[in-house]
Amino acid sequence: MLIAVAMFSLMDTAMKLLAQIYPPVQVASLRALSSMPLLLAYMAWRGAFRNLTQVRWPLHVLRGVLGIAMLGLFAFGLKNLSLAEAYTIFFIAPALITALSVVFLKETVDATRWIAIAVGLAGVLVVLRPTGEGMMTLGGLAILGSAVAYAISAIAARILARTDRSEHVMFWLIMLMGFGATIVAAPNWVNLRMADAWLLVGLAISGFLGQIAITEAFSSGEASSVAPFEYSALAWGVAIDWLLWQTLPDEYTLLGAAIIIGSGIYLIRHERVHAESEHP
Repeated sequence: MLIAVAMFSLMDTAMKLLAQIYPPVQVASLRALSSMPLLLAYMAWRGAFRNLTQVRWPLHVLRGVLGIAMLGLFAFGLKNLSLAEAYTIFFIAPALITALSVVFLKETVDATRWIAIAVGLAGVLVVLRPTGEGMMTLGGLAILGSAVAYAISAIAARILARTDRSEHVMFWLIMLMGFGATIVAAPNWVNLRMADAWLLVGLAISGFLGQIAITEAFSSGEASSVAPFEYSALAWGVAIDWLLWQTLPDEYTLLGAAIIIGSGIYLIRHERVHAESEHP
């Protein structure tokens, strides 16, 4: 998981640099298109092309649309916020997944977990600061929207996991995001610069390795033990922000991060206790 987070942090850095030059939806398109050659090679290695079209199409299409929204909004947010600020707001995703599981998966969430979700949302408000210095910017709201899209997509992935192969779920997400985002971005497409080729290569490799690493992390370890290491992204965000842009998070961002991370870890640990009580 630590390797996965490091790779995704490098991927997000490439997205942030590209977002200064290209429209957000085009960055989303480039993120998906750049990873397609590696994805196709991985699918061939796994022998996963069999029955590729025998999937639950409505949910795959939904995840494709959500993926475009997630990457486009995240790229827009990265253009305006530091990595540390963006990661802190995005950390609300586990709480949103827990809340949405009540609606879509008919799971039961007890009062203590609802309190943890509310605390996490309060942490987001601390980072956004709707009053005071006007931190509630379009960039901050875009990252929050990206987290919502990610959470809904994660719920859809849980449903798909009951019937579809994981390789097929990943394949159709990348393909639908790539072609869908390219169609949306086409009218305002900015010609690629040769100087940015290294960013696209880095985007492809870091995103692919991150996906492999996170899949391996969750397949070889308990989610409740592995998932908290996702929060190491904040350390990467702070380090990269300082190295590339000489910026550091302010006290509001750090306070909000502590609140959101505390809430998220409680929810993750509670999931393990709940699972153990159901399956002794």
